[in-house]
Amino acid sequence: MIDYLGLEGDLGEEERMVRDTAREFVENEVRPDVGQHWLDGTFPTELIAEMGDLGFYAPTLDGYGLPGLSETAYGLLMQELEAGDSGLRSMASVQGALVMYPIHAYGSDAQKEEWLPALGSGEQVGCFGLTEPEHGSNPSAMETTAERDADGYVLNGSKTWITNAPISDLALVWAKVTSADGDPVRGFLVETDRDGVTTNEIDEKLSLRASITGEISLQNARVPEANVLPGVEGMKGPLSCLTQARYGIAWGTVGAAMDCFETAREYATDREQFGKPIAGYQLQQEKLAEMATQISLGQLLAHRLADLKERGDLRPEQVSMAKRNNARMAREQSRVAREMLGGNGITADYSPMRHLTNLETVYTYEGTHDIHSLIIGHGLTGIPAFE
Repeated sequence: MIDYLGLEGDLGEEERMVRDTAREFVENEVRPDVGQHWLDGTFPTELIAEMGDLGFYAPTLDGYGLPGLSETAYGLLMQELEAGDSGLRSMASVQGALVMYPIHAYGSDAQKEEWLPALGSGEQVGCFGLTEPEHGSNPSAMETTAERDADGYVLNGSKTWITNAPISDLALVWAKVTSADGDPVRGFLVETDRDGVTTNEIDEKLSLRASITGEISLQNARVPEANVLPGVEGMKGPLSCLTQARYGIAWGTVGAAMDCFETAREYATDREQFGKPIAGYQLQQEKLAEMATQISLGQLLAHRLADLKERGDLRPEQVSMAKRNNARMAREQSRVAREMLGGNGITADYSPMRHLTNLETVYTYEGTHDIHSLIIGHGLTGIPAFE
């Protein structure tokens, strides 16, 4: 796929292996059926265990059978998965960055030993319960509560727009502990087969259709003290997870744009009108040139994030800049690619229209474009606009 600036020439052997493995997986296991899955509104659940076997979940973590790859290798994995479909990258991103990462970073030894191997292999599926019906961009105003009692905690509330929820074995739920001073936010590992827990699917989506999205309802759901993440308290917990996931999105959206570019370029060189390939016309070449430029800029941002993250210098607002830019860029380039395909571009036989609708969701979740503008603005001025 497009690498106009030759960035992949600097990849190490391990990083090339990850890229090639993921690209082959997408080509052989995802592309043949993902268009139909999108039309049907289904996720290819048969791939969950295979993705685990390939080490696609939280591969930068170490121990517990996890490979401990570089940040660039992880980014390339997200790029290749989203080149297949945003739903595929979302599955891996939630499992790894939003569930396994906090258990690894903040969990007890017992929690790590119980959950990380099972989640890493794909034997168990996790989801991340933060967003609520009335609180999306302002999660600190969450209404889900945890009340301490003699046996542990009683949870009440609801979460929505939760990727993987209907197929999850474990939900990492963030709730306010109303029985403690200051109502601190804590993370709770909630098995979804517990009494009082339901995970209904959200149907009739017009975007991210090859992904399973649902709600988490908690009605006097009891969890023991052993299920509380002991290593973090307050909004630092969920926000640190979002930084990990947004990093993956900054790479993944580039992959979607790369796939749109390659589809448009191939179509333009094959499709003949007025006696020659439409790629020979100036208007089409201008579109390809601009697409290649914008994708290359997105790739530069993603690779720079990886360098900063690898050496421990990455700031959340830098991740916001890349997520904000690359999601917007990919959405715009998918539209241009669809346009270049003409009427054929609105069918499921070609990927750009599917990417375009998916990217409407990616542009919105994990922090909207506007929210990331405010995060960057806060970093630039020192003045928070959302308090």
